[in-house]
Parts: sequence; structure tokens; C-alpha cells
Amino acid sequence: MRAHVSPRFRPTLSRGGRRKALLAVTVLTGAVMTTGALFPSAASAAKPDPVQKSLNALVTDDKMPAVLASVEDREGRTRNYTAGVGDLRTGAKVPKDGQVRAGSNTKAFTAVVVLQLVAEKKIALDAPVDTYLPGLLRGEGIDGRHITVRQLLQHTSGLPEYVDTRAILKDRQRYYEPRELLDSALAQKAHFSPGAKWEYNNTNYLVAGLIIQKVTGRPLGEEINRRIADRIGLRHTYFPTPGDMTIQEPHPKGYHRDTADSPWREVTELDPSWGWAAGAVISTNSDLNRFYSALLDGKLLPPAQLAQMRTTVPAEAAGPGVRYGLGLTSRPLPCGGLYWGHGGTIPGYDTLGGVTEDGRAVNIALTAIPTDAAAAQHSQTAVETTLCR
Repeated sequence: MRAHVSPRFRPTLSRGGRRKALLAVTVLTGAVMTTGALFPSAASAAKPDPVQKSLNALVTDDKMPAVLASVEDREGRTRNYTAGVGDLRTGAKVPKDGQVRAGSNTKAFTAVVVLQLVAEKKIALDAPVDTYLPGLLRGEGIDGRHITVRQLLQHTSGLPEYVDTRAILKDRQRYYEPRELLDSALAQKAHFSPGAKWEYNNTNYLVAGLIIQKVTGRPLGEEINRRIADRIGLRHTYFPTPGDMTIQEPHPKGYHRDTADSPWREVTELDPSWGWAAGAVISTNSDLNRFYSALLDGKLLPPAQLAQMRTTVPAEAAGPGVRYGLGLTSRPLPCGGLYWGHGGTIPGYDTLGGVTEDGRAVNIALTAIPTDAAAAQHSQTAVETTLCR
């Protein structure tokens, strides 16, 4: 999310033979933290690690409180990095591969559940929303009889945005019902006719979450946890239960400021109900790498539904060359090729990264949303240069 759930997305990967690679980066105040055989040799130790260097710069030059990352290469070797401090008040270290709020990465999870239900013939992608939620979407220029499930997942519905960032930051502990959030969107007029263009919008995934609940008869969070996290062993990923404002495992604290000159405010604890199907998931960098790799390796969806997920439309508003599928984005790499993922922002955290066709992967988490374009670009560049190594 963008101070809610962000349109800054980060990116089929086939595991058998082609996979074997992600890139784990976790940033701590100058110290490189690695696992197993990934400790640098004496020869390499003399040279600055380029990943660590780029993460340190996000702290020293761009003034991020902390950065974490997880990187996996083509051979399946993983490194975790950290930079900065996990608590500005105490100076505590950043926990290696600590949990963070994953923001809009949640959209990829929600889309996977919808597509699993498509494979089970419980949802049809090109059916109108009214098939599942009759009469729900009505407003000025808004009619659920003419908006399809596919258009929700691909951000081509024309629905207006429901997120009010200032209200969320004013009362971080407030709980929101999904219908309350939807009503705030329906009070506005449609942005365009369904299918006319692409526009990133959290309301699309709010409606997708409601469809999941209607079709399954189960809470959205339970379906995400059961169908995805439990299925592929994401041990540090979960959809918070109603009322849970904490991050359950070791984590760096999250911070927010309105401008580059404002003081940092700690915003770690908040009620993520306002993000819900669009941005509530909590995860780690390594789990996000594992999720996108498993997804693109066909471990979560049958080939037909994975192909639908990877069928994209131009999303240039999100960056040059960016294309958006169904809860999944592709971005061009400066060294050639693409990477797939999503990424997301939510007050206190900004996550970005993705996986390549040949199995490289990286995910980076900042403990604040960058307040200027340069810092945002530096974090994007850190992902892309790491994937191009």
C-alpha cells in the first residue's frame, strides 16, 4: 500500500533445473550477516560487498532508519544483510531477516487465492462481480454487473480509491470493517469505464477479498494462511487476526514522517484492517522470496491459472516498462530480461524485490517509506543491480 498499499510493485520461474536462486539481503549498521557456506572468503572479505554497500547508502545517504534484505543466487545460496538500527530510541540491532509488514505484496496472495478458486471452478475470471456479490457495487458510474473479477485483479475496473492515509495515521488503532471501507469508495464516482485503462487501486482487492469470503464461507485471512503460507511452508508469514496490531516475531520498528525534514514517528503497531485484502500480510524478506519463487514455479497454481496471472497490461504509471498481470508485476532489468513480484508500502515499511526466470531473487525492506523520489529510486536500483550481478 502507499502509506496504505503502494503501487510500487516488484515482480514464471521454473524451479526444476532452472530455479536454484534467490538473493537474500538484510541490512544492519555495516555488518554483513550470512548463513552457512555464504561467509565471504578471505580474498572476498577485502572487497566491499556491493549489496551491503548499496544498503548502507540507503541508511547513511537516504537517512532510512534500517534496511533488511534477503538474496538468493542461481546456485541457491542465500545471504541476509542488515544496515541501520532496529530501534532509533535504544539503538538495538536489526534482527536478521526480521518480520515486516508486507503491504501490497498482500495483493499477490489475494490474487493467488482467487485463481485457486478459479481452478476449482468456484469463480470465473470474466464473470461480473454481481455473480458473487449481487447489488454490492453501485454508485456514480459504478455497476457490479459490468465489472469482472479479472478487472479487479488487474486494476482495470475504474473503481475509486478508498484509502485515506491521513485518517489512518491519525488513529492507527482503529478497526475497519471491509464494508465500511468499500462505502467510502462507493461515495465517489468511477474513475473510468471498466476495461478502459489501468489504474492501481486498493478498492479492487477489497472487493476481491469479499468475493473470496462469499465463495468459501471462510475469513479471508484463514484462506490465505491455509492455502498459501501453510502449503509452501512460509513459517514467518501470516494474515493478522482481527484486532492484532502487533508483529509477532523479531522485527525492526517501523517509522514514518511526512516530509524529509519531519521527525521520525514510530508506527510499528497499527491495526492493519484498513489494508485487509490489499495490504495486511506480515512476512520476512526470505519468505517473500520463497513465495514468489514457489508461485512462479507452479507450486501454488495450475499452469492455466499461472498463465492468466502472468498475462499483463501496460502499467507505465508504476515505472518505465512495468506491466501488471493479476496481482503480479513484471519489470525490465537494466542487464536484460525481466523480474516478477509486487512489493508494497504501508506506514513504517517499504518492501520491494522479485525473482527472475533463471532463479535469482531478492527482497529488500526499508523501515520507513521514502519521502523523496531519489531515495525511492535508490532502493529500486539496489534491487536491480543485485539481480544483475
